[in-house]
Amino acid sequence: MTWLAGAAALALQWLVVRALGIHLPPPAEALASGAAIFGAAFLLSWAAELGQLDVPRGLAIAGLAVIAVLPEYAVDLYLAWQAGRDPAYIGYATANMTGANRLLIGVGWAALVVIFWLRGGRRSAALPLDAGQAVELLALLLASVYAFVIPLKGTLSFLDSAVLLGLFAFYVRGLLRQPVTEPELVGPPVLIARLPPGWRRTVTAAMFLYAAVAILAAAEPFAEALIATGHALGVPEYLLIQWLAPLASEAPEFIVAFLFVLRGEATAGLGTLLSSKVNQWTLLVAALPLAYAASTGRPDAMALDGVQAREIFLTAAQSVLGLVMLGSFRLSLRAGLLLFALFAAQLLAQLLAELGPAGLTPPPALTGNAFAWAYLALSAAWLVADRSARAGLAVLLRPSGAGGRRRAVRD
Repeated sequence: MTWLAGAAALALQWLVVRALGIHLPPPAEALASGAAIFGAAFLLSWAAELGQLDVPRGLAIAGLAVIAVLPEYAVDLYLAWQAGRDPAYIGYATANMTGANRLLIGVGWAALVVIFWLRGGRRSAALPLDAGQAVELLALLLASVYAFVIPLKGTLSFLDSAVLLGLFAFYVRGLLRQPVTEPELVGPPVLIARLPPGWRRTVTAAMFLYAAVAILAAAEPFAEALIATGHALGVPEYLLIQWLAPLASEAPEFIVAFLFVLRGEATAGLGTLLSSKVNQWTLLVAALPLAYAASTGRPDAMALDGVQAREIFLTAAQSVLGLVMLGSFRLSLRAGLLLFALFAAQLLAQLLAELGPAGLTPPPALTGNAFAWAYLALSAAWLVADRSARAGLAVLLRPSGAGGRRRAVRD
């Protein structure tokens, strides 16, 4: 219960600040509102697990897919809405989305396999995926391939929303066909699940409502405080929006996945972050043009500049490499370390390009494109070297798709 009280307190402190009308300096406001999102994200993840005990499986899957990225939505959709009034916010919206996606693979996936290896003490250990998770891989494959279209045409439009929403629907449809399984509860949900059904449902509903109120109250101040902090400190606000904002919403999900691995349920841990990647790469990206159009009152597309197009291209390239590495339905320690090394090197190069001395660092366009092509080149090399990855992806691309992969594993 200590974890539950701590998460609730993080959200409460910001609700009290808002209720009392207290105005904090931008850095303090970013910290306080970000902490509220952090705590609320924990509450949402726990409530989502508990909800599976009472909600029909199909409805739970569809609902949880949205709930999993609700904290990220709150910040990103606010930025997309503001972009309809100030075009500068288009860059912030895409920065937050690309940062969240790249953190999931470069930090989340990599950390899981390192924890798995440390727990097992075997250098050759590989973190496995379940055959049923072929539906996530197929959805990620299709979304990643389509993502390269976005920077080519230079806009995020209703067409992208339609395609990505269609892929999300395909993903949910695949989940609905999977066999029913009881949720594996971790942490506070275990204690709440022991309550009588009526009390359990009441507590679960209260957690949902409380977390949603906290997130909605914190999203706008958090985004604006980060931008103001960047101005005050002389740090490009684009960097703060891209990397600090997603940390508040992604960290609780990372911790839940890490706990799965520490409990010996490594497949569930990797599956959690893989599902989050699919959700963010389809539903979240699809929502941005819709929020933008709702703000402008016209079906206008979000026009991307060179920086924004390059960031989406780089994120798509990283997604391809992560997908190729999972083609064999396992993530090796070597693959995890490579993903993290590439992510860290790209982030360091970006920081040097943005903050380093003029004339002594490469321009961001050069470093971003170089890493994107490096991801794609490594993807091709990995496919050539790893026959099991080629075989796994080939099964996914057959007409039978993910179902074929499940049957192949059973046979």
